[in-house]
Amino acid sequence: MKNKLLIELHKRPQSVFTLKDVSLLFQQEPYMRIKDRMSHLAQTGAIKRLRKGLYAKEGYNPIELANKLYTPSYVSLETVLRQAGIVFQYYERIFSISYVTRTVEVDRHVLEYRSIKKEILTNPSGVLQEGEVVMASPERAFLDAVYLYRNYHFDSLSGLDWERVFDLQGIYQYKTLVRRVEEYYQLHKEQDVG
Repeated sequence: MKNKLLIELHKRPQSVFTLKDVSLLFQQEPYMRIKDRMSHLAQTGAIKRLRKGLYAKEGYNPIELANKLYTPSYVSLETVLRQAGIVFQYYERIFSISYVTRTVEVDRHVLEYRSIKKEILTNPSGVLQEGEVVMASPERAFLDAVYLYRNYHFDSLSGLDWERVFDLQGIYQYKTLVRRVEEYYQLHKEQDVG
């Protein structure tokens, strides 16, 4: 079973697995047997144990780890904004939106979660899934930041699709956010002219 289990895990595109994920692959096996096998594979170094009930292949994707640690969640805020060139500050940590606010360190990766209302968190608009990675679009990450932070500084707003921003802002059902978005839009227009 252990070799079959290891082979099956390495065939999968995902790089991070919960015990529940593995038990769904081997539904005919008792859960405790799968738990024991995964524990043995981690002890022998064939697979990496990140924390209780969470395992990874060598060279796993830390963004996938951020998605698996708390579900539902999606990577957003500074992580996405930096990748899109909207903020220039580099952050080692991975920022995510979830149902909890907490900072966790797993295998030298610092994962920071910000809690948001369930209705916003579970709305898929502006959230992209590529393989096992779930990330906000730049527009959704911008709106998450505007919603969560009072006076956030964005270095460059030119990378945003403003039509998409205006379409997505209804998810938040928050009048103050609409006002703030309009202020950022006016600032963006002034920067473009200047």
